[in-house]
Amino acid sequence: MQSIPSFSRVYAGLLALSVLLLAGCATTVKPRTDDPWEKFNRRMYTFNDKADKIVIRPVAVGYRKITTPSLRHAIANFFTNIRTPITIINDLLQAEPKAAVRNTGRLAVNTTIGLIGFFDPASKMGLPQDKTDFGVTLAKWHVPDGPYLVLPLLGSTTLRDAWSWPVDIYFFDPLSWYTYTHSLKYHAEYLPHTVYFISLRSDFIDAESLLHGVYDPYTFYRDAYRQRRVYLFYNGAPPAAVIEQMQGTNDIDVDKLLDEQHQYEQSQKDKKQNNGSPRN
Repeated sequence: MQSIPSFSRVYAGLLALSVLLLAGCATTVKPRTDDPWEKFNRRMYTFNDKADKIVIRPVAVGYRKITTPSLRHAIANFFTNIRTPITIINDLLQAEPKAAVRNTGRLAVNTTIGLIGFFDPASKMGLPQDKTDFGVTLAKWHVPDGPYLVLPLLGSTTLRDAWSWPVDIYFFDPLSWYTYTHSLKYHAEYLPHTVYFISLRSDFIDAESLLHGVYDPYTFYRDAYRQRRVYLFYNGAPPAAVIEQMQGTNDIDVDKLLDEQHQYEQSQKDKKQNNGSPRN
């Protein structure tokens, strides 16, 4: 992965400074069912889907072929551990000192006893994995969420959460610290980031079956992203009113959606039957 351009670093720094000047720490999350940039987002989704099928997924499949499940698990543990400072610093920015101390302890245990993070003894010691990011920090400092957004190659985000990329990756991520402080032959300093993203994509292969039979994968990804973010903002326990607002049952014709899903499934069955029928 290439380093963040200089102008993005400047904007990320200015935004981080302005957020620190805000007052208050209450979470102000209002999940939405609207999608004002849907036309653009669908184009980006299509582009990302094609790029994934042509390049990214085949690389991830190759990675799975040359590694064992236990090795992939150890590698995933390593990257989770080494990126823990992102969570710790955001815990502090969110005025969560207890969480910061707990995650610091987890980092110390897994880095030492866990052999630089390849193993996870911290979880067995009552220090479970806990992730947060700059998008959550912005939410807790009352920054509006903004529209849902699909970025080229990066995928689902929102106008607010998109700032997690320049801020978390450049300022808080040890992998990036290593990248921009080293200049190796053949740009090998980018190898850790490359392996990290391949490892992430490899993990998602097991979940691909969830998309089988989905009428609109774009909507599926959009809603799944929003739900995940809301649960993250509320530490896994969002209020019932927020869940209802997130589902948007007041402005969605559920019967129509079910009918469209049924028609889609029936069309898929008809295609299979036609493809399997003998030709004259």
